[in-house]
Parts: sequence; structure tokens; C-alpha cells
Amino acid sequence: MAKKKFRGRPVIAGNVQGRAAVSKHPFNPTSSYLDNLWAGNTESAPCTDQDNEELFQMDLNGVILCTPQSVGSSMGGAAFMTLAEFDLAPKAILYSNHIDAVSASGIVMANVWQDKPIVTIDLLGDEFLEVVETGDPISIHEDGTVEVG
Repeated sequence: MAKKKFRGRPVIAGNVQGRAAVSKHPFNPTSSYLDNLWAGNTESAPCTDQDNEELFQMDLNGVILCTPQSVGSSMGGAAFMTLAEFDLAPKAILYSNHIDAVSASGIVMANVWQDKPIVTIDLLGDEFLEVVETGDPISIHEDGTVEVG
């Protein structure tokens, strides 16, 4: 696959490389991290959201999470902060749409309060999720450029 470039808006800027974990459906942070939030698992970050067939049971530690948007309860931001505290957060989160305020608050607080940035880019567009597949190599640049492939 030839490299494909996309340009989004950096929410938490950074230069990161890794492998994609793709959910073409909205990502529910609270439901996805129940094992970490309620059972206290600090060894891995298995996706516990049974409604997300693309990511269910996949270890989300250190992945580049690609999704249209986040959904769910007001605990979503706390989920990202908790995962960052446990050093189990995604390396980056890439949104094809706008980031939601709840997730943004947790991602920003992990960066500011815990000094544990989760590189986050939103507004990458619908074509981004049409191109990227789980396992694809991704390079993210501080200016919001994302290269897939």
C-alpha cells in the first residue's frame, strides 16, 4: 500500500509512530476499559466493549486508536486519565470527526496533570477511516499530518 496522507487538527500535538487499531464505529472509552477501571487491571488494556466487534478483547495498550468519535458516559475522560496513569493508554487517538468534550477533558488532563500525553488529532475526515485498517503502520507529525502505510 502506498502511503496516504491526511491532515487534521492537533488537540495534543506530537510525533508518534505505531500500528493502527481501527473502530469504524464510535469508541466508548468507559465500556472499553472496564477491566482497568473497575477490576484494577494494570497489566494490559483489553477492550471490554462487547458491542465493538472490531476491537473487543484486543489489547489497546500503546496502539494508535482510529475512530470516528467517542461516545458514552461522562466517565470517558476519566477512563483516558486512568489508562494514562497506568501507562496503558493508546499512543495516539485519531478521530475522523470532532473530538467530544468529555474525552478531550481527560486527554488534556492526562497531558497537563500527569505529564502523560496521548497524541490526539481530530477532523481527519471520512476518507481517513475508509483507508486505514487495523495493523497498518501510522506516522503522526506535530502539525496534524497523519501518514498511513
